[in-house]
Amino acid sequence: MRSRYVVDTNVLIAASAGNPQQHRPIEATPEDPTLRLAVWQWLKAFKESDSRLVLDGAGRIFEEYRHQLGFGDYGHQVVLHKWSTCASDVVEIAYDTDGNAVLPADLQPVVHDLADRKMVAACAEAIRVHGACWIAFAGDTDWHGWEQALNAHRIPLEPVIEAWSRQKYAEKEGLAGGLHGRQQERHHGRPNERQHHQHDHGSYVHGPHDHRHGEAHDQHD
Repeated sequence: MRSRYVVDTNVLIAASAGNPQQHRPIEATPEDPTLRLAVWQWLKAFKESDSRLVLDGAGRIFEEYRHQLGFGDYGHQVVLHKWSTCASDVVEIAYDTDGNAVLPADLQPVVHDLADRKMVAACAEAIRVHGACWIAFAGDTDWHGWEQALNAHRIPLEPVIEAWSRQKYAEKEGLAGGLHGRQQERHHGRPNERQHHQHDHGSYVHGPHDHRHGEAHDQHD
């Protein structure tokens, strides 16, 4: 367990859903009860440790926690415990006129989830003031996509269920890449089709043979 964390809200939600004593059904990612239990175990260890919880002075992080969690949910109770036992560090971060946390210019297009910008800004300020801080996350796999840019700013991440989240992120990126490729293909045509059109300087009308050849080509893709 590290010395200090900004805890992403998805950790608190998944841990609450995985709490063995939780009776109210909670929608959370991941859905696997074993993974939810693992997140709960991490948060329980965090609660019982000397690790400190980082919050922002404007109260926006706590407000998000309060909005996403019920008062009796385990995640919310952990936050209250850290606060009431003076195991939290409050840092001051800047917000723009739209209410979004201000980040360095090169990070703003990377951290596209506006709600997560305050987590990044709070971690960066905690590092500046206290020397060390990590962002803990679980079900929100976007953090993996931001990892390289955050590392360049010396903002470290701690994936609570790393094997699962990295796999899910890779699957998501692979699917997105496949969809992009098919969209490009539909827009520009397949290479063989483009070459055929380029050699025919007149108008080209697909005949029955051409149609069947296209179908066969699709089956081989």
